[in-house]
Amino acid sequence: MNLAQLLVRTARVHPQRPALFHGRRPVCDYRGLATCAASIGGFLRDHLCLTPGARIGLWMSNVPEYLEILYGAWFAGTTVVPVNAKLHPREVQFILENAGVSVLFVSDDLADGITPLLRGSCVEVVLVPGSAEYQLARSSTPMSAPLPREADDVAWLFYTSGTTGRPKGVMQTHGNLLAMTACYFMDVDTAQGGDTLAYAAPLSHASGMLNFAHVIAGAAHVVPESRGFDPVELIDLSLAHGRLSLFAAPTMVKRLVDQVAAAGADPSGFKTIVYGGGPMYIEDIRQALEVMGDRFVQIYGQGETPMTITALGREHLRDRGNARYLERIASVGVAQSLVEVRVADDEGRALPDGETGEIIVRGPTVMKGYWNNPEATAKTVRDGWLFTGDLGSFDADGFLTLKDRSKDVIISGGSNIYPREIEEVLLQHPQVDEVSVVGRRHDEWGEEVIAFVVAKNGAAIERGELDALCLQNIARFKRPKEYRFVSALPKNSYGKVLKTDLRGRLSGDA
Repeated sequence: MNLAQLLVRTARVHPQRPALFHGRRPVCDYRGLATCAASIGGFLRDHLCLTPGARIGLWMSNVPEYLEILYGAWFAGTTVVPVNAKLHPREVQFILENAGVSVLFVSDDLADGITPLLRGSCVEVVLVPGSAEYQLARSSTPMSAPLPREADDVAWLFYTSGTTGRPKGVMQTHGNLLAMTACYFMDVDTAQGGDTLAYAAPLSHASGMLNFAHVIAGAAHVVPESRGFDPVELIDLSLAHGRLSLFAAPTMVKRLVDQVAAAGADPSGFKTIVYGGGPMYIEDIRQALEVMGDRFVQIYGQGETPMTITALGREHLRDRGNARYLERIASVGVAQSLVEVRVADDEGRALPDGETGEIIVRGPTVMKGYWNNPEATAKTVRDGWLFTGDLGSFDADGFLTLKDRSKDVIISGGSNIYPREIEEVLLQHPQVDEVSVVGRRHDEWGEEVIAFVVAKNGAAIERGELDALCLQNIARFKRPKEYRFVSALPKNSYGKVLKTDLRGRLSGDA
């Protein structure tokens, strides 16, 4: 089934429901959104003569036209290649070349810098929303129906962040994304008419993938005028639209919660905040629940199985009387309904509850493979199981706790030390705002533990206070050998801390 059929169905059943807002301003209803998408599809098929499977690039910030372009590309049976607007030009150039993008949509804020990126690429046509060329595409004869696609046809070519090398193109099929959406309804949240979905994180990633459930439900989609994450703006939009949901990285959640608390704002306009993409520390989620109430759901996934490994639902986050409550809210929840999740040894054999191993996943959400990279595919997907590279352990109740990425584990004196365990402890200090723990090479022990600490409001924190906190909670050998106080932690455009950068700062140390 072609994903564009989701939009066609809702446009027929609920043609006059509001589909899209730019901030508070209404843009179109579902009939209008479907007509624009069908016209863009007709332009791609009839005017540009693209064949099914051709790659359509979207190097765009969050703009109202994003959804009509996505669905227009699927109408024509092509594959979308959404590119994060905040990537370095060299990264964008690599993706365009690697994916063989032939048509590229570029938002106005990025258009001036596009020409140098096209050298060596297959891009023949560049379209900028708002331009005369784009208006031609938008007013073309609409397709009467989306082209038929099979479940195994690639719909979305998602490029990994590439922190350990060149990014790889993850082939997400129509079937993968439909299964992901089914899991959203079963394990994450409901969606219905009258709901609104705000795109505060990049539409090119998880935030954009929430669109399917809300299109099915005939909910409204809101693109903030800021084109991104602004806590003050989001609070205003939640009160203006009501029943507002969004996807947010943990760092974004923290900023939103801090703003609500500082301003004494009313959080009642928020329906659901889906958080993921990195660890949410116990102290942060407890503060979030206290300030904003039971509006949070955690998802754990990867681009290779988008948003669908585990989920920690509202019922678990609100179950404060449970004897294992703190352990549960530190976890990433339980396996989602359509996937099998295993903690395994190097051979893929399941380990007993409580033992740490690599998290592997099998099910209909697992990618078709890496684009033009059979070697990487064979290494990552074995016997149908996706080997995530993440380490974790199950408890007896089926809750999965992440330890760390396998590359982030610190091995000191032959013992494995998981940075997140230390980070959780240090965040208990009332003056610690953020912390990231990495390993530094040591001639005798192999590695030693170093903590980068961001203090709240530049407060002075004594090393002895942090040492005492560690010694009260974890084994002595896990205690950091050094604390480095910094004004901010380096992060990528999704809010993930770049531990590679932190390790780089230590590489010149004696």
